Amino acid sequence: MTEKNLLQRLTKSKEDRVIGGVCGGLGMHTSIPAWAWRVLFCLLLFCFGTGLLVYVLLWIFMPNEQL
Repeated sequence: MTEKNLLQRLTKSKEDRVIGGVCGGLGMHTSIPAWAWRVLFCLLLFCFGTGLLVYVLLWIFMPNEQL
Protein backbone atom coordinates (compact mmCIF):
# COMPACT_ATOMS: atom_id res chain seq x y z
CA MET A 1 0.00 0.00 0.00
CA THR A 2 1.63 3.21 -1.16
CA GLU A 3 -1.32 5.46 -0.39
CA LYS A 4 -0.93 7.45 2.84
CA ASN A 5 -3.78 7.59 5.31
CA LEU A 6 -5.17 10.83 6.77
CA LEU A 7 -2.83 10.92 9.75
CA GLN A 8 0.24 10.43 7.58
CA ARG A 9 -0.60 13.29 5.21
CA LEU A 10 -2.01 15.72 7.80
CA THR A 11 -0.01 18.98 7.79
CA LYS A 12 -0.47 22.57 8.96
CA SER A 13 -1.50 25.03 6.27
CA LYS A 14 0.84 27.83 5.23
CA GLU A 15 -1.89 29.78 3.39
CA ASP A 16 -5.07 29.35 5.47
CA ARG A 17 -3.82 30.22 8.94
CA VAL A 18 -5.13 32.44 11.68
CA ILE A 19 -2.83 31.41 14.53
CA GLY A 20 -0.91 28.24 13.76
CA GLY A 21 -2.42 26.78 10.60
CA VAL A 22 -3.94 23.78 12.38
CA CYS A 23 -7.55 24.42 11.35
CA GLY A 24 -6.49 25.30 7.80
CA GLY A 25 -4.58 22.03 7.59
CA LEU A 26 -7.51 20.06 8.94
CA GLY A 27 -9.75 21.80 6.41
CA MET A 28 -7.39 20.88 3.53
CA HIS A 29 -7.26 17.19 4.41
CA THR A 30 -10.86 16.55 5.51
CA SER A 31 -14.26 17.28 4.03
CA ILE A 32 -15.00 19.77 6.84
CA PRO A 33 -14.09 23.39 5.99
CA ALA A 34 -11.52 25.29 8.08
CA TRP A 35 -14.10 27.71 9.48
CA ALA A 36 -16.07 24.78 10.94
CA TRP A 37 -12.90 23.46 12.63
CA ARG A 38 -12.34 26.93 14.12
CA VAL A 39 -15.90 27.03 15.46
CA LEU A 40 -15.50 23.51 16.88
CA PHE A 41 -12.27 24.42 18.69
CA CYS A 42 -13.90 27.60 20.07
CA LEU A 43 -16.88 25.60 21.35
CA LEU A 44 -14.56 23.02 22.91
CA LEU A 45 -12.64 25.83 24.58
CA PHE A 46 -15.64 26.40 26.82
CA CYS A 47 -15.74 22.70 27.78
CA PHE A 48 -13.04 22.79 30.45
CA GLY A 49 -10.45 24.09 27.98
CA THR A 50 -10.23 20.90 25.95
CA GLY A 51 -10.31 22.83 22.67
CA LEU A 52 -7.23 24.81 23.64
CA LEU A 53 -5.41 21.69 24.81
CA VAL A 54 -6.16 19.76 21.61
CA TYR A 55 -5.27 22.76 19.43
CA VAL A 56 -1.92 23.30 21.16
CA LEU A 57 -1.07 19.59 20.92
CA LEU A 58 -1.90 19.58 17.20
CA TRP A 59 0.10 22.78 16.74
CA ILE A 60 3.14 21.10 18.31
CA PHE A 61 2.90 17.69 16.65
CA MET A 62 1.50 18.43 13.16
CA PRO A 63 4.29 18.92 10.62
CA ASN A 64 4.42 22.03 8.44
CA GLU A 65 3.19 21.89 4.87
CA GLN A 66 5.98 21.35 2.33
CA LEU A 67 5.95 23.53 -0.77
